[in-house]
Amino acid sequence: MAEKILSVFIDESGDFGPYDFHAPFYLVAMVLHNQDVDISKNIDDLENHLTNIGYKQHAIHTGPLIRRESVYANDLMEERKRLFNALFNFARKLDFRYVCAKIRKDECPDVITLTARISKAIAGILKAHQNFWEQFNRIIIYYDNGQIELTKILTSVFNTLYAHVEFRKVKPVDYKLFQAADLICTMELLAEKAESNSFSRSEQEFFCSVRDFKKNYLKPLLKKHL
Repeated sequence: MAEKILSVFIDESGDFGPYDFHAPFYLVAMVLHNQDVDISKNIDDLENHLTNIGYKQHAIHTGPLIRRESVYANDLMEERKRLFNALFNFARKLDFRYVCAKIRKDECPDVITLTARISKAIAGILKAHQNFWEQFNRIIIYYDNGQIELTKILTSVFNTLYAHVEFRKVKPVDYKLFQAADLICTMELLAEKAESNSFSRSEQEFFCSVRDFKKNYLKPLLKKHL
């Protein structure tokens, strides 16, 4: 019988610093891809599309793209929406599932508490979907090691719960599913902001309204939640 392998692409939003009301959440999103499902054509189509619109070999970073920051500071709204829609439609059409751990930082008075809460949240998600994870003989974790604190948590939690786990450091530009994890993480954060009507001006301009965000973008992605 062929070995069943699950790829897990992980991205985070937030940091381990003190609470800041501008960034009240810490999120960890995991895109789960059964390697039996061939997505090579989807990846090729996205890469070709990005090349055609002038973003060859580009790693899409959803948050800065929406806020017109970093490499997107000089891009017009039309260009940024075209790039966002390319990644969004890629993710929408793909056969994958995802989970997302969310921690309120105002409930964590120090980094020790935050670390414990993140660890428990991730472990809780894994245990809640134990039947899903146990389908696979091997789990490969893809993370860019952007935060050493999270790297340690992931290593500890996954190795405690599963016997056959492999960790790989990734460059975002090399993995479209890692970029999809970045998209999911950003959208889940925006979902929290939508509930409290706290979209920034740039987010409001990008999605037109909270209602449009929920209907046109969040709802299709939530169907992929495990």
